[in-house]
Amino acid sequence: MFILFFLQFTLALSLTPDGLSLLSLKSAVDQDGSTTAFVDWNENDANPCRWTGISCMNITGFSDPRVVGISVAGKNLRGYIPSELGGLVYLRRLNLHNNNFYGSLPSQLFNATSLHSIFLYSNNLSGYLPPSLCTLPRLQNLDLSNNSLSGPISESLKNCKQLQRLILARNKFSGEIPAGIWPELENLLQLDLSANNLSGAIPDDIGQLSTLSGTLNLSYNHFSGKLPKSLGNLPVTVSFDLRNNNLSGEIPQTGSFVNQGPTAFLNNPNLCGFPLQKTCRKSQQDSTPSPDSSSNGENSNSNKGLSPGLIILISVADAAAVAIIGLVIVYIYWKKKDNANGCSCTGKSKLGSGNQKRAQFCACLCVNGFKSEESELDEGERMERAGKGEGELVAIDKGFTFELDELLRASAYVLGKSGLGIVYKVVLGNGIPVAVRRLGEGGEQRYKEFAAEVQAIGRVKHPNVVRLRAYYWAPDEKLLISDFISNGNLITALRGRSGQSSSSLSWSTRLKIAKGAAKGLAYLHECSPRKFVHGDIKPSNILIDNEYQAHISDFGLNRLISITGNNPSSSGGFIGGALPYLKSVQTEKTNNYKAPEARVTGSRPTQKWDVYSFGVVLLEMLTGKSPELSPTTSTSIEIPDLVRWIRKGFEEEKPLSDMVDPMLLQEVHAKKEVLAVFHVALACTEADPEIRPRMKTVSENIDRIGTSRYRDLKSQRFVDQSPGILFASGSAVRTTI
Repeated sequence: MFILFFLQFTLALSLTPDGLSLLSLKSAVDQDGSTTAFVDWNENDANPCRWTGISCMNITGFSDPRVVGISVAGKNLRGYIPSELGGLVYLRRLNLHNNNFYGSLPSQLFNATSLHSIFLYSNNLSGYLPPSLCTLPRLQNLDLSNNSLSGPISESLKNCKQLQRLILARNKFSGEIPAGIWPELENLLQLDLSANNLSGAIPDDIGQLSTLSGTLNLSYNHFSGKLPKSLGNLPVTVSFDLRNNNLSGEIPQTGSFVNQGPTAFLNNPNLCGFPLQKTCRKSQQDSTPSPDSSSNGENSNSNKGLSPGLIILISVADAAAVAIIGLVIVYIYWKKKDNANGCSCTGKSKLGSGNQKRAQFCACLCVNGFKSEESELDEGERMERAGKGEGELVAIDKGFTFELDELLRASAYVLGKSGLGIVYKVVLGNGIPVAVRRLGEGGEQRYKEFAAEVQAIGRVKHPNVVRLRAYYWAPDEKLLISDFISNGNLITALRGRSGQSSSSLSWSTRLKIAKGAAKGLAYLHECSPRKFVHGDIKPSNILIDNEYQAHISDFGLNRLISITGNNPSSSGGFIGGALPYLKSVQTEKTNNYKAPEARVTGSRPTQKWDVYSFGVVLLEMLTGKSPELSPTTSTSIEIPDLVRWIRKGFEEEKPLSDMVDPMLLQEVHAKKEVLAVFHVALACTEADPEIRPRMKTVSENIDRIGTSRYRDLKSQRFVDQSPGILFASGSAVRTTI
C-alpha cells in the first residue's frame, strides 16, 4: 500500500494535472498493441504538450501551459470516452472522429466549459444526448454524426446560443422535433439531421434560422404533413434536402422554395407541384344527395338516389369530356406560343418553366443534341439568330456528346447559390454528372465577344484544370456546362465537412494537391491560348477529385461575368460545380488571399497576383490556419495576416512546431519537405511582385520536393533540403524542427 501511494505521489510530481487527465484517455483505450497513437504519451514528462495530438497554450496566472486541444482522429482506437476529460477546463477542441469509441457520452465531459468544438463523428457511441451538453457557453461546432445515439432531440438544445454547426446525421434519434429550439439558435450555419428515425411535422420555426447556409438536410427520416411555408424565409443560399420522407401536399412557391431542384423533394410519394413532375389534384369533396323537399314519407323510402353503376358511368363520361377540352386548350396555347416567340415545345423543349418564380433554367433549348464542330453555324448566322432572340447550344468538346433531352429530363440538384445565380449538378442518362452554371440574362449585344471568350476557355485542356464542355447562349440566358468534380474543394479537404480546425489529411496528400494545383495554374499562365490570369486563387477554387488530384476552377469567369453585366463578386466552384460545405459567398474585404497590389481599387490583374495567392494557399495547407475572417470558421484558426504571422515566426526563430499544422508533426519523415514548402510559400508572398517567381518556376520547384534536392527560387540554384536555413525577404532566417 505504501509503495502504491509512493508511485502515485511521484507521478503527481512529474506530470501536470492536465497530463493526468489525458492519461485517463490512454487507459480507456484497448491496448492491443496495434496502435501507435499514444506511443509518446509518457507519464514521466513534465507536461503533455509534446504528446501526439495535444495542443497547449500559455494561460495567464499559470506557470505551466494548459491543454487546449485533443486531436486523435482516424487511429482505429477502441474504447470509451473517460469522464476525467471534463477536468481539462481550458480544453477548446475535442477531435476523436473516425475511431471505434463506444458507450455513452459522459455528462462530466461538459465540465470542460471552454469547449467550442466537439468532433466525435464516425464512432460507435450510443445512448441519449446529455441535457448538460448546452451548459457549454462557447459551444460552436457539434458533429456526432454516424454513431448509434438514440432518443429524442432534446429541447435543451435551445440553450446552445453560440452553436454554428449541429450535425447529428446517421444516428437513431426518434420522435418529433420540439418547437421553440430554432429561434434561439441565432448563429446556426449548418443543420444536418438526416438518416435518423425522426417523425411528425417539420417545425415551422426552422424557417427562422436566418443565418443558415449550405444545405438544410432533413432527408431519410419519417417526417410527415405539409411543407411549412416558413422554409421559404430561409436565405437564398440555402439548399433543401428533404428526400425520403412522408411529406405530402403541394410544394410552396415562395421564397427559397423556387430555387430548389427536384432532387430536394424526391421519394415523398404524396408530395406534388413544381419542381417535381407531378401535378397536384384538388381532392374531390364528398357530396350526399339531399331528399326532395316536396317528397313525403312514403316516397322517401322508395327514392334512394342513383345506382352505383350509373354514378361510375357519369364520372367516366365527365372525365373524358374534361380530357378532350384540355387537349384542345393545350393545342391552341402552344400554337399561339409558337407563333408568338418562335419557341416551340413541339420542336424544342423547356428546361424549367417560363414563370420566373418557378424558373431553374428558363431557356428554350433544341432537343437535337449538341452540334458537332463541322455542323456549327458560321459567325454571321449565329449573330443573326442571337439578334432574333433565338438560343444556340454549342459543344466545345467534340468528344463529349449526348442528347440534350437527357439534360432537360435529368434531375437537377442545387449545389450552391450566390448573387451570381445557381450552380446545378445534373446526372445524365449514362450516369455522367455535369455541372451547369447560369451566368445571367445580360450582354445581349456582346454575343461575339462572349463566344470568343468561352471558346478560349474551352481550348484549355490540362488534367489539373476543370474542363468546359459546352455553353448555351440566348439573350435571356447563358449557361456553362463543365465537368463535375466530385470530392469538394481544398476547404473541405483541409477542414472536413464541418469546418474543424484540422483534418486527417496526410502530408503526402497535401503535397500531391499542391503539386497538381501548381501545374494547373502554371499551364494557365504559360501554355493556355490566352495566357490566363486567374485573379481569384483561393481554396474554394481548387477542386479535388476522388484521387485527390487538384483542379483549378473559375478561370476566365470574371471576364464572362463582366460581358453579361453581372456583379463579379467572388464565389467558389462556379466552373466545375463542387462547392464547399462552408459558406460560399465571400466579400472582397475578407479576401486575404489577394496580393497587396490587388487590393488597390482599379488595378489590373496580373500573373504575379496569382503567385501571391497561391503562396497564401500553401501557407494555409502547412499551418491549417485560415487567412479569412469569416463566420464559417472557428476563431481559433483565424490568422487575418497569415503571411506576416509566418514571417515573424521565422524572424523570431520560433520552432516549426509552433506554426505547422499539428497533424503534420506526426509524420517525422515529412519535416524537411514541410520546411521546403514553407520556403516556396514565402518566396511567392514577397511584397514586391517583381521579386516573386513565375508560376512555372514555382511548379517546377514544388514538383522536386520529395526528392533529395530542390531549386532555390531566388538564386535559381539547387540546394540541399536541410532543416536549418530558410531564405525569406532577402535574409537568412533559422528555424528548428
